[in-house]
Amino acid sequence: MLSVAEALRAVLDHAAPLPPRRVGLSEALGCALAESVTADRDLPPFDKALLDGFAVRSADLAGPVPFELEVIEEITAGRVPTRSLGPGQCSAIMTGAPMPDGADAVVMVEDSDRRGARVLLSPRKPVSPDAGRLTRGREMRQGEGLLSPGARLDPVKLGLLASVGHADPLVAPRPVVTIASTGDELVPPDQVPGPGQIRNSNATVLEGLVRASSGLPDVAPIAPDVPEALRAVLSRGLANDVLLVTGGVSAGKLDLVPGTLAELGMTAVFHKIRLKPGKPLLFGIGPPRADGRPGTLVFGLPGNPVSGVVGFLLFVAPALKALRGLGAEPPEAIPARLSKPFSHRGDRPTYYPARLLDRGEPGGPAVEPLDWAGSADLRTVATADGFASFEAGDRDYEPGTPVPFLPLPRPD
Repeated sequence: MLSVAEALRAVLDHAAPLPPRRVGLSEALGCALAESVTADRDLPPFDKALLDGFAVRSADLAGPVPFELEVIEEITAGRVPTRSLGPGQCSAIMTGAPMPDGADAVVMVEDSDRRGARVLLSPRKPVSPDAGRLTRGREMRQGEGLLSPGARLDPVKLGLLASVGHADPLVAPRPVVTIASTGDELVPPDQVPGPGQIRNSNATVLEGLVRASSGLPDVAPIAPDVPEALRAVLSRGLANDVLLVTGGVSAGKLDLVPGTLAELGMTAVFHKIRLKPGKPLLFGIGPPRADGRPGTLVFGLPGNPVSGVVGFLLFVAPALKALRGLGAEPPEAIPARLSKPFSHRGDRPTYYPARLLDRGEPGGPAVEPLDWAGSADLRTVATADGFASFEAGDRDYEPGTPVPFLPLPRPD
């Protein structure tokens, strides 16, 4: 069996960035830019007022206050000035409006006393050229580079794209991830289970994890342990970028998933790894898709929900990040330290549900492994902050021992 590191390397070797495509700004949040973006014009495209007040010639404001000037025009945002300032003249102006010719400063409205066509200005400090004014091109010049390929588009960067008219950026798109749950024992969450049945929690957990990883979830109907129904659901997933199958991947008599995937053209890369929980994990590559795109990344996750969560964090989340053009890296673990003694037994590295304590302490946060009932114990994991990682082998750990901690994604 492969180690976790070897299995992850195999996954990332097949997780090339998806072909870029153009999307609207509303779809681009979190995506990696796949092109360079330059300014299409100077910004601001004109000298503009930074505050409400009066556009003036600073040379007119020398000597004792107040300064009495003639108001020759009212300039609102979006309106083009029609008159140039001469000596002793000013224009009333709003924030963001273009400055009139001849004006080189703005006096705030709070320092004014308007009297019809004239105004008394009493600035609190000497008015220098450019006071209250933003000159043309101060933010960016036409043709200036703004963003490079690989930049991750956050809300502010999207606003920058909008400001230069780049309304359909070329990005590495979000992967579409089909979630297929298998098993005669499963019923949807809104149904009352019959004898021998359980509600399908896996699809809900995985849908949330996919969204937290900036993927686009496609939740397929539950597939019973019937070859024809299973084949239909798996075929649906093989048309998308990633297929997550839960259940049906171990060695039981009715574990039909590996064979059905093989019939549909999937090439298995590995099946089973040295990991607890999650040993039966399957990874393979689907056949080339009809539109010429590479084959689907296929993950067969164990049916026990905690095993599926661990498998997702260790393998699926890094693959989704790589598909989005954000680098092929292992999941980021937090250096932590044990809050109490802990004993590990077993020949596989183990990920224990754990809670973070004393997050601001020197040496990293303290971590408390939780008592849990095994890989089906979703209740305990719901109270955890993530998973503490322990190496294979029998060992007794003392409080303060450093341990890697793999956090669960949390909504803001």
